[in-house]
Formats: sequence, C-alpha cells, structure tokens
Amino acid sequence: MTEEQKIKEMVKQKYSEKALKKFNDGYNCAQSVLYAFNEYNLDENLALNISVGFGVGMGRKQEVCGAISGAIMVLGLKYGNNGNSTQEKINSVYEKVQCLFDEFIKKKGTVKCIELLNGCNLLTDKGQKYFRNNNLKENVCNECVALTCKILENIIEENS
Repeated sequence: MTEEQKIKEMVKQKYSEKALKKFNDGYNCAQSVLYAFNEYNLDENLALNISVGFGVGMGRKQEVCGAISGAIMVLGLKYGNNGNSTQEKINSVYEKVQCLFDEFIKKKGTVKCIELLNGCNLLTDKGQKYFRNNNLKENVCNECVALTCKILENIIEENS
C-alpha cells in the first residue's frame, strides 16, 4: 500500500469512526451518517434535526435503513443543484444513490431495516426488548452505519 493509499484509508476511517461515535452517543443511524459527512456548510443542529425522522428505517417503520437515508442526504448536499435543476445533474445524483443501494445490497442483501434486523419489529415492546437483549445495535446497526460510510466515501472519492 502506497503512502497516498494509507492516507486515504485513514480519512475513510475518520468518517466511519465519527459516525459510529455519534451513533453510540444515542443519535440515530441517519443522523450519525449525515453528521459524519457534514462538511457542506450545513449547520450541525440543523443537520441533526433534518435527519432525525429518518432513523430506524424512517420513524421506526423499519423501511430503508436510516444510514442509507443519511447517506442520500449527503449525496444531495454534495452533488445537488441548489434549485438550478438540470436533468443531467438530477440524473447524476440518482446514479450515485443507485450505486449506494447496489453496493449495500451486495454486502447485506437488503436495505430494509426490518430485514437487516431479521424481522425484529421495533414498533413493539417485545421487539425493542429483543433488540436490546440481543445487542442488535452493536451486532447489526453499527456494521450498517460503518458500511454505509465506507460505500459513501468510495462514491465521493470516485467522483472527485
């Protein structure tokens, strides 16, 4: 591994570590990913507030993994068009989002939160208890947050 590759790898780890720290401090998956990549002049409190509803698969409905939702927000911030909509720019963002989904699915088989958690229903007390007792946050969610950061870093690096 060259020195340049080592430096790039250290930068990549920074994002994952930053996201995991925020996640383990009690913020949700979407908030943690957006926070880790918040280099796009978005006020920190605004970023955390905007992304809060996307956690646990959007309001705990366990649809699309919140880490993926946070990453989509990052892609929009980085590559969006500030209201100057051109179809080419929109299509470019959509392609990056599709790449994010495809790469995540290659590794995890799905982007659906409930499937990632093997059917654990977090809308019920029983499901929440199972989640805690089986350390699913540490065993599943941490991995999803870190993986999403890694995929997002690669997408950004490839488009720099």
